[in-house]
Amino acid sequence: MDSGLLRAGRFAAPLDGGASDFNSSLPFDKRLFAFDVRGGIAHAQMLAERGIITKEDGKAITEALAAMLAEEPPISGAEDIHSFVEAELTRRIGEAGRRLHTARSRNDQVALDFRLYALDSCEKLTAALAAFLQKLVTLAREHLRTVMPGYTHLQRAQPVTLAHHLAAWCQMLRRDITRIADARARMDECPLGCGALAGTTFPIDRHMTARALGFAGVCPNSLDGVADRDFAAELLAALALIMAHLSRMAEEVILWTSSEFAFAALDDAHSTGSSMMPQKKNPDIAELVRGKTGRVYGSLFALLTVVKGLPLAYNKDLQEDKEALFSAVDTTLLCLDAFAAMVVSLVFSKENMLRAAKMGFLNATDCADYLARRGLPFRDSHAVAGALVRFCLEGGMALEDLTLEQLRGFSPLFDEDVYAALDLHECVNGRASYGGPAPAAVTEHLDSLAAFIARLRGEGERV
Repeated sequence: MDSGLLRAGRFAAPLDGGASDFNSSLPFDKRLFAFDVRGGIAHAQMLAERGIITKEDGKAITEALAAMLAEEPPISGAEDIHSFVEAELTRRIGEAGRRLHTARSRNDQVALDFRLYALDSCEKLTAALAAFLQKLVTLAREHLRTVMPGYTHLQRAQPVTLAHHLAAWCQMLRRDITRIADARARMDECPLGCGALAGTTFPIDRHMTARALGFAGVCPNSLDGVADRDFAAELLAALALIMAHLSRMAEEVILWTSSEFAFAALDDAHSTGSSMMPQKKNPDIAELVRGKTGRVYGSLFALLTVVKGLPLAYNKDLQEDKEALFSAVDTTLLCLDAFAAMVVSLVFSKENMLRAAKMGFLNATDCADYLARRGLPFRDSHAVAGALVRFCLEGGMALEDLTLEQLRGFSPLFDEDVYAALDLHECVNGRASYGGPAPAAVTEHLDSLAAFIARLRGEGERV
């Protein structure tokens, strides 16, 4: 369908069949159809307004493109989506359709379509992240006093709450949302009107077209406008970090739902069994999220490799940009939805988490802090608490099991109030510094996250 449009005049023979298949991007860029049509409508309206084409031709083009957008005709028989739209338009309205490409190149056209797709993807990703964030905030509020071990080096370290841990996940998602907002702000420039690389001799109004398409501004340099793929690489980098966060969360879910931890149980609707072992309940959703992270990383490195040695302006190498971003966006959205549904279905064992916290001497730091508040230098307090832990390990006891006489054998500063200081719930409650695990501090954090979500869902504010 496109051979007459793209090869007429210069070429005496049609493109070789194999070369045509190799050259074609239609199998994947057809998903840009709606964006290409939107761009065509805005361009036609601008051309008519500026007197570059007649008002009648502008109206015919606009109405035909709008009809195509509503009908979504079968897409085939062209080199790319841009050629398909132009050929289909010409088939419908004749000669007027051939005037749409006035003052436009496929180079700025594809740059426009790809940016519109990226902007649309930012909206979908932000919505998915905000939905997951809201679910985590709601879940965290249910566990403000659910004590669990906090870890360093995957060793039990200090007592926290499940709410505090989930709120840490929330912070990851909040950064992801703001990172996408930052990337979106930089991609919000319209490349249409840059032409092939050097603009056009026609008296176009690029700002009019940009406004019609909802852009904040226009690309200020025509060479850069058609060659730039920073916006795609930056969005891919944001997606890679989203997947890194989901993968870290997934790893913790895998650990927590194992028999060794037993902090949580998987819902039947979000787990699978074994083909051989009837007792198994596998965290396949979490494992797939962890595995699919590599796919998104690969897309980022693929695009960076494509652009790393390209001279300005457009090169056919840039045809390879789309599948990388398409795949990464699809994968990330899929993982966000599946993982969020799995997380909120988890059944947490408060008893097992508290038992694990009691078994790990997680109150040793609180013991040292107790002595420090009574005047003993912290390094000396640290040594006393360490010696007490060794004593308890040898005797199979916990710190809170020791008698006051035993404690005073290590330091005369111990008094009856030490047992309140060693109680795990009090250990958590005492960590009321900003950002800490005390219920009041976590509630303040969750309230700020709820306000952040409300702003996102309010008047379209870019946070």
